[in-house]
Amino acid sequence: MQGFLDGLGALVSWGNNLTWGGIGGVWWLGILIVALLPAGVYFTVRTRFVQFRGFCQMLRVMGHSFRKEHDDSVSSFQAFATSAAARVGTGNIAGVAVAITAGGPGAVFWMWVVAMLGMATSLIENTLAQTFKEQGEVHGTFRGGPAYYIDKGLGRRWKWLSIVFSVFLVICFGFFFNAVQSNAMAEAIHAAWGINPLLVGVLISVLAAIIVFGGIQSIGRFAGIVVPIMALCYLAIALFVIFANISRVPEVFGIIISNAFGFQEAGAGAFGAVVANGIKRGLFSNEAGMGSSPNVGAAADVKHPVVQGYVQMASVFLDTMMICSATAAIILLSNVELSGMVEGVTLTQSALSSQVGSWGNSFIALALLFFAFTSIIANYYYAETNIFYLWHTRFSIFCYRALYIAFILFGAWVAWSGSEGNFQLLWNMADMSMGFMASANLLAMLLLSGVALRVFADYEGQIKRGIKEPVFDASRHKIPGIEPDVWRGGPHIPGEHGGPPEHQQKK
Repeated sequence: MQGFLDGLGALVSWGNNLTWGGIGGVWWLGILIVALLPAGVYFTVRTRFVQFRGFCQMLRVMGHSFRKEHDDSVSSFQAFATSAAARVGTGNIAGVAVAITAGGPGAVFWMWVVAMLGMATSLIENTLAQTFKEQGEVHGTFRGGPAYYIDKGLGRRWKWLSIVFSVFLVICFGFFFNAVQSNAMAEAIHAAWGINPLLVGVLISVLAAIIVFGGIQSIGRFAGIVVPIMALCYLAIALFVIFANISRVPEVFGIIISNAFGFQEAGAGAFGAVVANGIKRGLFSNEAGMGSSPNVGAAADVKHPVVQGYVQMASVFLDTMMICSATAAIILLSNVELSGMVEGVTLTQSALSSQVGSWGNSFIALALLFFAFTSIIANYYYAETNIFYLWHTRFSIFCYRALYIAFILFGAWVAWSGSEGNFQLLWNMADMSMGFMASANLLAMLLLSGVALRVFADYEGQIKRGIKEPVFDASRHKIPGIEPDVWRGGPHIPGEHGGPPEHQQKK
């Protein structure tokens, strides 16, 4: 048995090196490091730096994101909150700390770079998800995501790619990542209050089942309430730390920038560690280009696909530029030693406690609980959407739900038993499955980029003509694979291509 596990571990390690880098000791030699960043640059250039020039438009769209056309549908904000629930997880607390201890303060700069490029990537993948979405089981609801836009947009000969994507996403988000999150929650509660990890696992499972079995509407309502509260509380604490140390802020910025380019490092190897840790943690945290957020982005009830592209772009900004930066500020403005002896959640707890007192430990533990639990909730819907795509029967959904609960319990069991070796293997398998699913999504995005940019041009064209709320009429664009009943625009305006009804034009 141990020989099998060793062999499996070697295979998983090879898969991680192939996708995330590290082949031959070269930190950047991996599919995602090599391809995702250039793709982010490409989408940034082709959208004419939308994440910068369109920032105010993004905020305006977010201001109208609470509205929806049907009672049973999911609002744009609820889809945003659900994807943010998955993005904002333990990585925002523990992951940032690990990046700083492993790569130095400069890793934070490279996380920012990845996030800014990822905003354009996220806009493209969520625009595609909206463009090729289909009607859900209830009128006014929708389903979609990379598996759907690969199948519909690229045609049947690419069916294999959509299946590969779906299988790896279910493995990653449906099972392994939930075990990781429940393990973190069980350990945090046991360490803070001495509660049995198995009891914590049962409680998490019951609460998760109550929420997720109610469908995307229930998940969206839950995320729409919890995510803003937990994000605001965490940011408020970070702002307190920043203002309490306001005189040191320029110094910290200087340390981040100088460390980011190796000015404080001994050589190229150390510089590589800074860049690698910043890029990897940035990609893990904001998930832009991974193909995860489009699964819930497609569910939003909006009038134009690009609307949800803007909204999901805001989710990347919230995750990295705000939440991750808040963690970095707490750590770098404190007096904790970045020696590597203390890392992860413990480092963040020590840093906050040095600023606010002993209750900082409990606050970080509570923040971790909320971040991890909301991730478990959102992860369920990501995987369910792909189960629907692969094999939609009552039996398949029942089996998925049973395994979903089982992996939550398994993560808590590992915390109780201390079987960290086997759990590390599961964590590595989750990394590998995410790497292969992201690779499949990236290939599809590049192949369908012409469609996404066409839809984006339609949106911008309507904005330039003074139309406040652009409406997408798929019949005018003749894009193969679009569901005809999903996108039906208003009456044709003479001389305007794809324009909305006359009453929506600015007077």
